[in-house]
Amino acid sequence: MARILAYTSPARGHLYPLTPILDELRRRGHDIVLRTLAAQVMTMRARGFDAYPIDTRIETIEHDDWRAGNQIQAIRRAVRTFCARAERDAPDLRQAITQVKPDALLVDINCWGGLTVAEAWGGPWATYCPYPIPIRSRDTPPFGPGFAPARGTLGRLRDRLAQPLILGAYQNTMLRPLNSLRRDLRLPALTGVYDWFRDLPLVLYMTAEPFEYPRSDWPDNIAMVGPCDWNPDADPPPWLNEIEHPIVLVATSSEFQNDDRLVQAALLALADQPFTVVATLPAGDPDRFHVPANARVERFIPHAPLLDRAVCAITHAGMGVTQKALARGVPVCAVPFGRDQFEVARRVEVAGAGTRLAATRLRPDRLRARVYQAIQCRDGARLLAAAFSAAGGPGAAADAVEKRLLEPSR
Repeated sequence: MARILAYTSPARGHLYPLTPILDELRRRGHDIVLRTLAAQVMTMRARGFDAYPIDTRIETIEHDDWRAGNQIQAIRRAVRTFCARAERDAPDLRQAITQVKPDALLVDINCWGGLTVAEAWGGPWATYCPYPIPIRSRDTPPFGPGFAPARGTLGRLRDRLAQPLILGAYQNTMLRPLNSLRRDLRLPALTGVYDWFRDLPLVLYMTAEPFEYPRSDWPDNIAMVGPCDWNPDADPPPWLNEIEHPIVLVATSSEFQNDDRLVQAALLALADQPFTVVATLPAGDPDRFHVPANARVERFIPHAPLLDRAVCAITHAGMGVTQKALARGVPVCAVPFGRDQFEVARRVEVAGAGTRLAATRLRPDRLRARVYQAIQCRDGARLLAAAFSAAGGPGAAADAVEKRLLEPSR
């Protein structure tokens, strides 16, 4: 059996999808050592992992892309955040490797310094990706703005013109600091950021077609395993049994993104409708809202028991909660605020599993209309639920780790 060192970025949205994979690997007899955000260390130790916090300085680097005035600026801010964290997570992972002496590594795709150290380490390693992966393909639009797949000559022209602008926003900010790290580790310089993701030895990609756009040129290193859903154990709130109307869940980001206005719009949009609205606001202030009689606003409650009774989930288009709803056959109204969310929201729409509303157009009347349209997309959501289940989840991910990382090294 192998000693596996897992390393995550300081985000619950990246730790939680990894957790059931680590559970499965541990169940199969592997020894799991974990470095993750400090607030989750005790929870992870309770699962039997040898868990310790990442460098505390990494958690102090704010993900501030929500302050940007446009999408290109947001990309540059996000890239600067990950590059700044890379300067810390590279030596942090290197130190962990020295201490743990692992047989294999499993590194969060957002830990760019960690990925560089893993490459230089020389042993078997993989990364995992819980959001749409930015790999170029002849079959898909440029990654980032959430374009619909191209149709006809005009669509292909749009992609050709947009690609250099979008790619430049990544490369101009990303290549210099990453290549400085790579030079220190005696690794060849990167010439393109998208090509980097193609060259990783194994990517556990936590989605499945047709939610991810089908491609004829997937690289061999991609293992699509479907969503890997996990939340800390918590009892459903007692008031859940008292709810009589169908539930509409409103979910916002677990990292601050200034998306509180999604909750406000939902409360106003559905105040007089035959639903019970339950909103979760893990990174905001749930006490700041005027809450109508048919609604509740909580900092956090488990989403699973709510989704089991939901007719729709209004999300900020975060990949985790969006796929969590779709995996249960619940259609989604996706309102993206930034990051990969434009891509997630467009995939919801293209898959026929819900609706999309730009945050810049967010108003109660428009949101209400999109919710009712999404409710009619239940068949599309159920098709995605079947596809996600067929992808295999944590079991498929553990199979890929064992067959593609551990067995060749024996």
